Amino acid sequence: MPITDPEKLRIVQERVFIKKVCRNCGALNSIRATKCRRCHSRNLRIKKKELPAKKA
Repeated sequence: MPITDPEKLRIVQERVFIKKVCRNCGALNSIRATKCRRCHSRNLRIKKKELPAKKA
């Protein structure tokens, strides 16, 4: 069920996409993190902001 309300869509995108991902262990971290919460590595990247394409 797609979300049509733009305000709700913005809230969902903030909750889902605004995160950092550890390149070593794959843990999700807050956007303000400098170290991974699980393995304490500093090798973090910002989560990709595109939804994956559906397979036919």
